[in-house]
Amino acid sequence: MLDWTDTHCRQFHRRLSRHALLYTEMVTSAALVRGGARHLLRFDPVEQPVALQLGGSDPAELAQAARMGADEGYGEVNLNVGCPSDRVQSGCFGAVLMKTPGLVGECLAAMRAACDAEITVKCRIGVDDQDPEQALPAFLDAVRGAGVKRVIIHARKAWLQGLSPKENREIPPLDYDIAERMLTAYPDLTLCVNGGVATLDEAEALLARGFAGVMIGRAAYHQPYDILGAADRRIFGRPGPDADPVDVAESMRPVIAAHMAQGGKILGVTRHMLGLFAGRTGARAWRRALSEMHDGTLAEYDALIAGLRERMAA
Repeated sequence: MLDWTDTHCRQFHRRLSRHALLYTEMVTSAALVRGGARHLLRFDPVEQPVALQLGGSDPAELAQAARMGADEGYGEVNLNVGCPSDRVQSGCFGAVLMKTPGLVGECLAAMRAACDAEITVKCRIGVDDQDPEQALPAFLDAVRGAGVKRVIIHARKAWLQGLSPKENREIPPLDYDIAERMLTAYPDLTLCVNGGVATLDEAEALLARGFAGVMIGRAAYHQPYDILGAADRRIFGRPGPDADPVDVAESMRPVIAAHMAQGGKILGVTRHMLGLFAGRTGARAWRRALSEMHDGTLAEYDALIAGLRERMAA
């Protein structure tokens, strides 16, 4: 979710669900260790629980990056072994690491030794011409050997040549069944599933199959209220009421104000909120109003929220 799940996005999503685990954008270990980009680790305490996702393939560098993340307050550091983009492949990390499970094990072991944060990993079921029936168990063996207990399985292969990152999210067929078979083969691991989940109904069905968790990416971004608004009640068993979207929009005002006080434009925050009313009356008008507010002011935002309140009361 590069360029998507920044701190403003996460603060918005946290207002919809108090209990869903949020993840950062993928941050490369090189940027942190060699580039001195520690600012990429910043987050607001309101975002907790939040996990740091790292990309890299050098055990010593990843260990140092994990330590930096733990020092900043992240309780979980996740290694991305699922992203298929050209940018990631050129740096020899992401999904290409499915080909070298031994190296992944070394990276995870080094990260665990370097800090007290929980170390987790996100993977595919295989890449290119790999047979998932062999590649996924080999990967999980390496993960288990490194002492890592929680794995998020994106239940489709990645094709590193011939498909774009977008196509890699849509064209390789989903195979939840092989991920489910790993529940029996690796009962000592905590296995979560990812890929193609578009509704809470689908998430609940996967949880019913035995998965410990369900990761939802783009659907949670584009239809945030549909995915997160009822998650605390339906997924985490917390008493209602569900989040109110107008209240959520209004509660983002301090975040917008702080961003603008630092010289940012209002769209830097509101771009993450375009889908708040997706599928509901007025969704198009809401998207248009936010999009046209590129150089907007807090007064304009206040007027937009007041108009929402009036329409809801009518």
